[in-house]
Amino acid sequence: MRPLLFLCLTVLALRAAPPAGPEAALQAIYREALVNGRAYDQLAELVTRHPGRLAGSKALEEAVIWSEHTLTALGLDRVYKQEVMVPHWERGAPETVRLLAENPGGAAIGLTALALGGSVATPAEGITAEVIEVRSLDELAALGREKIAGKIVFFNRPMDPALPNPWDGYRGAVDQRSRGPRAAAEFGAVAALVRSLTLAHDDVPHAGNTAYAPDGGNIPAAALSTLAADRLSAALAANPARRVEMCLHSRRHPDALSHNVIGEIRGTEFPDEIILVGGHLDSWDITPGAHDDGAGVVQSIEVLRIFRALGYQPRRTIRCVLFTNEENGLRGALAYADHARRSGEKHVFAVETDSGGFAPRGFSLGSTQGPVHERAQRWLPLFAPYRVTSFVRGSGGADVGPLMVLGTTVGNLLPDTQRYFDYHHTAVDTLDKVHPRELHLGAGALAALIWLVDREGL
Repeated sequence: MRPLLFLCLTVLALRAAPPAGPEAALQAIYREALVNGRAYDQLAELVTRHPGRLAGSKALEEAVIWSEHTLTALGLDRVYKQEVMVPHWERGAPETVRLLAENPGGAAIGLTALALGGSVATPAEGITAEVIEVRSLDELAALGREKIAGKIVFFNRPMDPALPNPWDGYRGAVDQRSRGPRAAAEFGAVAALVRSLTLAHDDVPHAGNTAYAPDGGNIPAAALSTLAADRLSAALAANPARRVEMCLHSRRHPDALSHNVIGEIRGTEFPDEIILVGGHLDSWDITPGAHDDGAGVVQSIEVLRIFRALGYQPRRTIRCVLFTNEENGLRGALAYADHARRSGEKHVFAVETDSGGFAPRGFSLGSTQGPVHERAQRWLPLFAPYRVTSFVRGSGGADVGPLMVLGTTVGNLLPDTQRYFDYHHTAVDTLDKVHPRELHLGAGALAALIWLVDREGL
């Protein structure tokens, strides 16, 4: 045999037959992710061609087609779609929120804002009213209908900057957005404004869903950028009688057909046992959705590509699920879990990646069968070279959480999220905010964990 041909065949054989030992296997997985990774190129395709992938939109359905084609190109054992009916809300023409001048003839000041997901529209002529500022739902209730009726309620509690984990700050403030407008409506408010959920001090408003009463009586609601929120707060401190004008054009349409997109490599020993890796395909309408959750989509696809490239034949079926409608309904996750329950599919592990494409630092794990995160800590020495340093207790992400009640062990990739809420639900969640190496490290971490679960179990 000619020497060059022999060398090429040897390289291919090594790539197609990854070492059996855990340390060598993780080295092979990470090398494939970092040297030959495709995730960043695929992210560029997804967010450039299909930005604004909100449920019910043409952009989302085009992204479904893109995902199906991308998975099919990997030569998987099966690629298919699951039908899901999703909510269809559109914001319409750009919003207008203005702080009116104190004196007649004075100039109004524009306040940068976005209608919250699900918001009803204002009348065509808009809404003009005095504003009352509150810091919590409890403060709202203490004021009561007498002081709130006929006014715009302004929820202005910032995320707590003292908390080391920005997710804790987000969870501590998100009730204003998710429940504030509905609560304000119950006290007779005519509209609601909410401070954007971010630690950044800028003029970028953050979208997000708000929960309305199903029986009507709902009010228009919008998020203000943090700079706009501070500007309004200062104006109200100087003169509590200041008035704001709001004009929103959003509209709810009948539910629309969408799909979860699924691809899998069938297991060789236990094909009926499923290990799932997934992210959500939808994004808010105003954003390319690079970190949220384009990164999770391409990392999930990349896990299957890595296994195919290495010639790995899993013992269990490895399934990639790209969920629809996480942002404003969770219909994809609920439909998937319902099918799993009705069909009797056995999911032994389901891990989600929906916290951005930043450098991975650990995983949260949850199970109804005890402290699974403690059992996983035996793998920390294997992950140490790649700076994945923790397994902590959790309940999975929003899309895999519904599987936990069915007995599935669930997980969530935990990247470094100090910058995540600078971009979360915004127009600046763009490709340039994602570092290719960090994105590929996350894909490697996911593939490594799945390899360990497949070989050793949890």
